[in-house]
Amino acid sequence: MKTNKLIILACLSFGLIFVRVNARPWAPVKNEVIYHIFQRSFYDSNGDYHGDLNGIRQKLDYLQELGVTSILLTPLYESAFYHNYFAIDFEKIDAKYGSLADYLKLIKELHRRGMKFYMDMETQYVTEDSRWWKEAFGNPKSPYSDYILWDDKDNKKPSTIVYNLTGLTGYDSVSRKITTANLNSEASKAYNLKLFSFWIDPNGDGKFDDGVDGFRLDHMMDDLDNKGRLPHLFDTFWNPLLTKLRTINPKIKIVAEQANWFSLGTEYLEHGSVDRVFGLRLCFAIRSFDKKLLLANADSTLAMLPPGKQQVVFIENHDVPRFSYAVKSDLAKLKVGCAFNLLMGGIPSIYYGQELGMTGTTANFGATDANEIPDREAFEWYKSDTGKGMALWYKQTGPWKDHFNNDKPNDGISLEEEKQDPNSLWNYYKQMIIIRKANPAFVDGSYKTISNDNDQVFTFLRKDAGQTILVAINLSDKETGANIEASGNPVNIIGDVKPEIKGEKLAINLPAFGVGAWELK
Repeated sequence: MKTNKLIILACLSFGLIFVRVNARPWAPVKNEVIYHIFQRSFYDSNGDYHGDLNGIRQKLDYLQELGVTSILLTPLYESAFYHNYFAIDFEKIDAKYGSLADYLKLIKELHRRGMKFYMDMETQYVTEDSRWWKEAFGNPKSPYSDYILWDDKDNKKPSTIVYNLTGLTGYDSVSRKITTANLNSEASKAYNLKLFSFWIDPNGDGKFDDGVDGFRLDHMMDDLDNKGRLPHLFDTFWNPLLTKLRTINPKIKIVAEQANWFSLGTEYLEHGSVDRVFGLRLCFAIRSFDKKLLLANADSTLAMLPPGKQQVVFIENHDVPRFSYAVKSDLAKLKVGCAFNLLMGGIPSIYYGQELGMTGTTANFGATDANEIPDREAFEWYKSDTGKGMALWYKQTGPWKDHFNNDKPNDGISLEEEKQDPNSLWNYYKQMIIIRKANPAFVDGSYKTISNDNDQVFTFLRKDAGQTILVAINLSDKETGANIEASGNPVNIIGDVKPEIKGEKLAINLPAFGVGAWELK
């Protein structure tokens, strides 16, 4: 969701190959791997220190070299806040990111390469700068009156947002009032249908080469903010909207960010008409390195899905501390996180810079959205952490500019340094993606947790009609062994450890934080 998450959440923290990428005509993506970009911090194409759409387009070769197939951006629309949640105008792209023409060039280039694009949308809230607010405040007869939820009949009291907040202060000390949109008004429903439909097919020609491949619905709720003012939104707002959008393009995918992070998201999949939810509980279980938490969440997240539905599996996003911070930049643990992220199942999502081991955690600067900038700092392209394209927007102005220092020069955490190191995290991610795509069971196979006799070893199967793969991960910092309740002749896919066949079990010995995968013949 938006900055500071507006939620109190205890996060659990406890051979070099270069691939030449050739563009191909747009086609439905298989073997999907999403790359989640906080675009203001990715790559600056025009020297103003703000990452932008042209910068992303210029770096598509990089993304394809890494192996990702789809990109998800944080919101693009005009907002007073750096993260672009809480809109001023849903129809305008933030000028720092570029123009509508720049956006369309990016989408068409993605599709030309056979890649997908997902747009982040949060139409539940607007700021005092919006036309709706300006024209309807104190004017119940305004055509925009029904777009906003009011707490009085005179339109003098715009309703609060989550946690009864009336506004926020930005990192640049600019404060804005914020209110809730009236999603149950007919005017609001019609507006949302028009807005979402435009992004699906901007020129209306029915070809979709210039349109989104899906939406991320931020902070989706059935009873918005649990206030009882907008109840049953699945039935009254979301289901009708998404059904109509699918009549425009039946292939679009809808992923919901469940507002309750401790929810498995089942209610969204069964009643909210979405295709995917985020594996939030699984994310925090992975970050804990706790086998009990993994056991409690893996099956419920991955093995108990309604037919045709999916989980987005991730270990980082723009709302949580970096995984590297959680594991204290331990390279072996970072590689374990990569293995979980890419091998367990669902649709994997990699947060920009995760593949480098970029670090950062929520700061404590008071009541400001600056607190989460450390989780959203500039992608580290160069070992000097300076140079063309570095999106250091947060170091240019404001009272916080000298406090963000996770990007240290010559620390081994940059694309320039890691591409040349065959043992780097970047190369590990690249090879894991290659392995994932080469083995159909990792892409489309079912998930099943497999028992073993060691509390520090986590084992699971990925299986499709033609392939069964056993994965074992040592969660400890010591070499350890385990007897696994699995049978078959193991053929190495990852690692050089060969399990020993012991009747109906397989015995393995893994190095500290070791990862192994075997196809069972």
